[in-house]
Amino acid sequence: MAATAYALHILVKHKEIAEDIIKQLAKGAKFQTLAKKYSSCPSGKKGGDLGEFKRGQMVPQFDKIAFKGAILEPHLVKTKFGWHIIKVLYRT
Repeated sequence: MAATAYALHILVKHKEIAEDIIKQLAKGAKFQTLAKKYSSCPSGKKGGDLGEFKRGQMVPQFDKIAFKGAILEPHLVKTKFGWHIIKVLYRT
């Protein structure tokens, strides 16, 4: 079982915007570019880079994707902060 994960994310307030971002990613848009454009999280300025984090550091819904979701695929998840598009780069 992985102890840490490294992920990028984009945080938006509305599901429709999040779904549109997922469509843009499917068409080849760069995750980092979209994060800088759309994300309301301070990490957006760094292309959505959250760095490496331990299990339990993020809210449960985010943690579940970070540690169980497919790697290198964008995942859509809702938390108390809004809608996240999460892309896990690796786990250790």
